[in-house]
Amino acid sequence: MENTLTALVSILQESRIFEPTADTRARATISGMPAYRALVAEAEQDYEGFWARLARENLSWHKPFTKVLDERNAPFCTWFDDGELNASYNCLDRHVEAGNGQRVAVIFEADDGTVTRVTYAELLARVSRFANALKKRGIGKGDRVVI
Repeated sequence: MENTLTALVSILQESRIFEPTADTRARATISGMPAYRALVAEAEQDYEGFWARLARENLSWHKPFTKVLDERNAPFCTWFDDGELNASYNCLDRHVEAGNGQRVAVIFEADDGTVTRVTYAELLARVSRFANALKKRGIGKGDRVVI
């Protein structure tokens, strides 16, 4: 039994480095370790400012937030509590509006190995159809639905 545990521990230790391809590096959001370290330093120095900047730069807000983090009820903290956004819009619509509708949004591989690719435009159409079906059944804003 002790040998099995030793084998498991050694499997969990990984020292190899897997370098990304040139194509992957060219498309990366973070250009390299110096940029990564700068992000880490920014987050460590001012984590609220860091997350506020990312939320403003990367999300569309219907009502912009004024408070980043509310820790009054810790450990049940809230982030961007007074802001309002539409998660579906941020995940789908804005990408289609930006001309990226034909980019693949979801790649699904079934148990039988069948691979299905769904673009942002296709997924937005499916989500819209489903939302309209819920609406026709009387489901409205604020209602909770189990799917």
